[in-house]
Amino acid sequence: MNIANRTVLITGANRGIGRALVDEAVKRGAKRIYAASRGGFQIAGAGVTPLTLDVTNAAQIQEAVKKVGSLDVLINNAGVAIYDDLTSLDVIEQHLAVNFFGVLKMINVFLPLLKRSKGAIVNNLSLVGLAALPNIPAYSASKAAAFNMTQSLRSLLACQGVTVHAVVLGPVDTEMNRGFNVPKASPESAAAGIFDGLAKGEDEIFPDPASLSIAEAWRNGAVKAMERQFAVFAPHSAN
Repeated sequence: MNIANRTVLITGANRGIGRALVDEAVKRGAKRIYAASRGGFQIAGAGVTPLTLDVTNAAQIQEAVKKVGSLDVLINNAGVAIYDDLTSLDVIEQHLAVNFFGVLKMINVFLPLLKRSKGAIVNNLSLVGLAALPNIPAYSASKAAAFNMTQSLRSLLACQGVTVHAVVLGPVDTEMNRGFNVPKASPESAAAGIFDGLAKGEDEIFPDPASLSIAEAWRNGAVKAMERQFAVFAPHSAN
């Protein structure tokens, strides 16, 4: 999907990759961009509408869908990452509340709009959802769950005209990764890579050098082959 003249909603849009996605959408000629974040913020750009939206707050999500009205692309970018060692259930639950259930709540509420437009869902995930990083295991587990959910939704929604894309992000130079001493891509280059992958219709989008290094192996690997095989068991209904 080319986002020119389309309506896009981006969560976690106040900083990092989310802010870069808003700027990139403006550059690519999106008709309207809903920039959602938990706190109010000012953002400039033609056609950009800020939304106060906490993805864990069902009432705010319902209010947001009323304001949006129509939608072509939903980008689930909001996330939380806390260093942990899996000893605190509260920390694990916090990751799941935002990175898994928050994504699913957004999809379920906005899905009728996306079905109407034959639109796209883009879930910003992570390399650590494929192989856990042991110093952020709760984050890794939540991204793994969201990745599996994304695969299921791709099969479930295919017959309804809605495409579902997993963004497999490597290290990006954002506040979330400040303490991680490895080479990082810029948020701007990652945002451009995400929209490039969407335009190409890629199931999995590898938008940065670290993630791109595994792209070919993933697309030709056993796990992707199993996903294609299992997809035949999805209900084939347009309702």
